[in-house]
Amino acid sequence: MDALMAALVTAIVIHATDRTPWLIAGLGARYRQHLLILIGVAGALAAVNALATIGGAALAPRLTPNARALFLALALAAAGLGCFGTLKPPESFSGWRTGPLLTPLVGMLTLGFGSAQFVAMALALRSGTSAFAAIGATLGGLVIAGGALALGEAGVARARRRAVRLPVGVILLVVAAVFALGALRLV
Repeated sequence: MDALMAALVTAIVIHATDRTPWLIAGLGARYRQHLLILIGVAGALAAVNALATIGGAALAPRLTPNARALFLALALAAAGLGCFGTLKPPESFSGWRTGPLLTPLVGMLTLGFGSAQFVAMALALRSGTSAFAAIGATLGGLVIAGGALALGEAGVARARRRAVRLPVGVILLVVAAVFALGALRLV
């Protein structure tokens, strides 16, 4: 159950500062059928999070508890460092005629295996179970997708600003440092 809440919170924080809301807000402005967009996003998030967390749970018996904590620290550090870079705009899918259900599904799959899935994998690895981490990461991504649809493109543009992304990156790096120091038995 710990993995569910941890994955939910980290997915919200990480997805809020990556390209996910940018893509979803653009698709929401284009199609205006928000429920179908959310269903497509849910399918894509469920698929990539399930793959990531099943991989983490499969790897769990092969690692010591310290190695698991260090893996989580690495995942959080990668997510934190990603906040310091410049975001490249996601594919607009403007020429696609696949509709409001399939376009978000494919769009989210093209964003692929990102920092949120890496952290979900690490949380599944740490807990040894994949279901709760996958559910939490999927729900966290859906919270951000719903928020992006509600805010629209203008509202989402504020989350891409450095003033928002830099503090999130610092917080993720501090949490990663705490887990790394604990894993290395330095604290």
